[in-house]
Amino acid sequence: MRAFITGLSGPALSEAERTFLRAAEPWGLIIFQRNITDPPALARLTEECRIVLGRDAPILIDQEGGRVQRLKPPHWPEYPPAAVYGELYERDRAGALAAARLGARLMASDLAAEGVDVDCMPVADVPVPGADAVIGDRAFATDPERVAALAGAFAEGLADGGVLPVVKHLPGHGRATADSHKELPVVTAERATLETSDFAAFRPLAGLPLAMTAHVVFTAIDPMAPATTSAVIVRDVIRGSIGFAGLLMSDDLSMGALRGSIAERTRAAIAAGCDVVLHCNGDINEMEAVAAEAPALAGTSARRAEAALARRKPAQPLDLVAKRAEFSALLGAVWEPERGTA
Repeated sequence: MRAFITGLSGPALSEAERTFLRAAEPWGLIIFQRNITDPPALARLTEECRIVLGRDAPILIDQEGGRVQRLKPPHWPEYPPAAVYGELYERDRAGALAAARLGARLMASDLAAEGVDVDCMPVADVPVPGADAVIGDRAFATDPERVAALAGAFAEGLADGGVLPVVKHLPGHGRATADSHKELPVVTAERATLETSDFAAFRPLAGLPLAMTAHVVFTAIDPMAPATTSAVIVRDVIRGSIGFAGLLMSDDLSMGALRGSIAERTRAAIAAGCDVVLHCNGDINEMEAVAAEAPALAGTSARRAEAALARRKPAQPLDLVAKRAEFSALLGAVWEPERGTA
């Protein structure tokens, strides 16, 4: 296996992609909207990917709820953005934690049924006034303690449903004043402020199996490189101050925040301390460039990857009809789906 996760171009594997997957042996794959038509087709795609790779490879997705939901109505239920759980938390802490856990458990049921076993969620970023809206209601709250509690409950719900959580975006994207999909955000807050706010939300989640970096520069720590390609931030903040010990993946290498060729971005992220890199856009030429630079998954990174996948467990039995009704009742005061019923 090589130290990268790859996207695909469409809802079925092309011959070029089959050849690529066999030769490149990515650690995992990630699913996007372009790969999804209906449940049977998605289940076929995930099954075929694993057959081609010859192993039970992790298959990821960004299924957060709200604006970021790849599995959508009419085939799948609609789920609320994370901020809805934060709103409920203000009225009923226990109810909000139960709702976050149950919502994630129901979401995991949807994902697992289609062969998806890793969700790039929870978002533990802490937004501040004036920040770019790219995070916005994807965040649970604006208080790090509340964010950590709700994110932890959400992660538990995913795990109970047989889906591994990926906490993101370390060490924090909530303060960024630009959208890293388009350009490089630069955060100028002092280290002491970051430690007690942005970084604080991630510390209680440091035991989760998987995490994703932020393409954000923190000038107080490393003014030259975003977290994804900063050895200082990976070593001193993500592994050090926050204490994350699991498998660390980059955010998408094809995003506008990063500079240099795809090959250069791959080398820089691995050199900084990312265990694996993530490449999402499904461009076969870029996929091949990533594969050419991604090293074999070995040593500490391989042990982290093995430990993460060892935490996949069978889903606990669930009465879906009853639990969806319970979920709707828990959120009734703060959210009602526009389409379908979660």
